[in-house]
Amino acid sequence: MKTENYIGGKWVNSDSKIDVFNPANGQKIAEVSSASIADIQLALESAESAFKEYSEFSIDKKQSLILELVEKFKEHADSIIELLILETGKTKEVASYDFGMLLEALPFFIEEVKRNYGETIPDYSDDHINIISHQPVGVIAGLLTWNFPLLNLAYKLGPALATGCTVVFKVSHHTPLASLRVAEVIDSVAFPKGTVNILTGEPKLVSDTLAKSEIPRLLTTIGSTFAGKKLIEQSATSIKRFSLELGGDAPVVIFEDADLEIAVEAVVNLKMANAGQICVAPNRIYIHDSIYDAFIERASELIKKYHYLGDDEEGPELSPLVDEASVARLEKICDPGKHKGSIVLGGKRADREGYFFEPTIIKDLPENTSLVCDELFGPVLPLFSFSSSDDIYAKANDTEYGLSAYVFTKSLSKALEAEKRLLFGNILINTVHYSIQLPHGGLKQSGFGKDIGHHSLSDFYDIKRTSIKR
Repeated sequence: MKTENYIGGKWVNSDSKIDVFNPANGQKIAEVSSASIADIQLALESAESAFKEYSEFSIDKKQSLILELVEKFKEHADSIIELLILETGKTKEVASYDFGMLLEALPFFIEEVKRNYGETIPDYSDDHINIISHQPVGVIAGLLTWNFPLLNLAYKLGPALATGCTVVFKVSHHTPLASLRVAEVIDSVAFPKGTVNILTGEPKLVSDTLAKSEIPRLLTTIGSTFAGKKLIEQSATSIKRFSLELGGDAPVVIFEDADLEIAVEAVVNLKMANAGQICVAPNRIYIHDSIYDAFIERASELIKKYHYLGDDEEGPELSPLVDEASVARLEKICDPGKHKGSIVLGGKRADREGYFFEPTIIKDLPENTSLVCDELFGPVLPLFSFSSSDDIYAKANDTEYGLSAYVFTKSLSKALEAEKRLLFGNILINTVHYSIQLPHGGLKQSGFGKDIGHHSLSDFYDIKRTSIKR
């Protein structure tokens, strides 16, 4: 298992190290190199040099390399997933999904590039031919977070390789091992040296150095709104573009005519998945007062079926949080003296080793509670009731974020009103549905640009206009 930075096709060691822990038991499992400013600069220069070669590759040549890489990933799937489980505490099912996005994204984007057609624009005087074409923007610098390490990597690596860009990615210091294993596999395919560079290191040092450099043309991140703002602040050394998928504060609106079973299962299953550490997880659940008690009863029944990862029990598994600080943060948030609600289930650290938190339901919360001002990123369900006289969309929109929102209703008119009024990039009606072909991104302080879907390619291309005199 490699633990060094992958730069210019070589493994670069560092005197400074970062400890990596298994969140399921809190034990140290590895230490990895922490990139220095010199390492980061070398990675940027390597990507810049490789871009001159890789950007000239034909679609067929890029496709051949990308599909070879996909086959290599399949060969090494078990070892990669094993590392992912070790460093994240994910269930096997969630870890396999996380890894599987590499197998989906890489072929998807090279096929989409084939359909990224140019165009001609009519000339008003009819004495010019006007052509629109696309070219890769150049070096991409990306800062990736820990909750889905390989999915996040796939979202950025797929369009970069397909369009002909080269990359410098800083992976999370919490979860670097599977990403470095992925770099090992990439190294076995004949991409130009420096096409892909993978760094681990102290977040602020790497972020600031990448942002201040004049080499990257696109800065991209999946992370917090705070991190996105800092990235923009540090980037004014040159004109850069951004693709930012930032914080979420997802509301759920459950109307009185909703199919209660569908709504409860969707909310509970999404919130408990990955211990709630998902940017699109429900953060505020608004339930019509006529079905409020019934929702609580059924949600409690489903949540009680969960057991902690590693227990020898039947039923769905609950994984740990990423670190000790996350457990302490949730304990503080769930203090009844702070949120003024009533705890139905959970509300405290699980009595076991590792970074586990009890699956939690908190009901009867006041509108102005601080509990849901930011992403909870934990297995906590905050419940609010509303009546037919409330402007529920105003309540749902009462946040600076705008990533995902969920509505459950059998009424077509309510569904159409939700689409019109909700200020979120992803609006899901009677479902939780995310897929590689569907653009994913937020509004307001949740960022801009799209991950996945063909719309995301626009961030990785420059558009050129050429006019030819007849």
